[in-house]
Amino acid sequence: MTYVTGIDVGSTYTKAVILRDGKEIVSRAMLSTGFRLEEAARKAYHSALDLAGLQEADCSYLVTTGFGRHLVTFRDINVTDINASARGANFLFPNTRTILDVGGQTMKAIQLVEGGKVKSFRLNDKCAAGTGAFLEKTARYMGYKTEEIGTLAAVSKQAVPISGVCAVFAESEVINHLSQGSSPSDIMYGAIVSLVARSTQLIKRVGLTPEFTLIGGILRYESMGRVVREQLKTDVNVAEGDMVQFVTALGAAILGFRRMEKLEKEVVKATPS
Repeated sequence: MTYVTGIDVGSTYTKAVILRDGKEIVSRAMLSTGFRLEEAARKAYHSALDLAGLQEADCSYLVTTGFGRHLVTFRDINVTDINASARGANFLFPNTRTILDVGGQTMKAIQLVEGGKVKSFRLNDKCAAGTGAFLEKTARYMGYKTEEIGTLAAVSKQAVPISGVCAVFAESEVINHLSQGSSPSDIMYGAIVSLVARSTQLIKRVGLTPEFTLIGGILRYESMGRVVREQLKTDVNVAEGDMVQFVTALGAAILGFRRMEKLEKEVVKATPS
């Protein structure tokens, strides 16, 4: 058996996935990234190893991706989160042609061709109003924790419109709605609708090609996926439970396994018969 680990060092969370023989997820672990990125990567790695009952020596290859991929010195190789996300989404949903990845600091729309290869992509990393950080900041301003966003939005009766194209202006709208007596749940749901509106515009820039697969930490909120379905007027794929947050780490592990296989074949070819 061959074990390969993929570690996604994100700006908010670091995720590790251990893959066996390129096709079976044996464990996964996640923790807050903080400001010591390599330490976060190592802790996530060791947590995943412990859950699988493995040692570092059992892992044949380790690939990093994400925001802090270059800072992990114990990696074998690093890959872009665009390619890793594509491979992970294709592994879970083989007919994926368009990916929407909504993270804490960035939003990405990726178009694939058959086999999970990237055809084109677009990023929104310039304004916080188009990322998960906007939802987290909105929740904190109203006195709620990040973990309460999903529950809060779920009990909303009507989304309060938030039209600001900038995080600063959008925050002013939130303050104004609160002063007018709007419920926190309706404001939270309105923030999600606003974020989804930006995400669907990004998807349109790469092309509305089904099947659509949604990934990233913000997609752990059920209401986010539901609003995307409503705005795109079509069904979308969302991995179950917290797996939606591990898709990019999974893709890194898949790319690592393929890279390792390629290297082994090259060694065999170079070996005199």
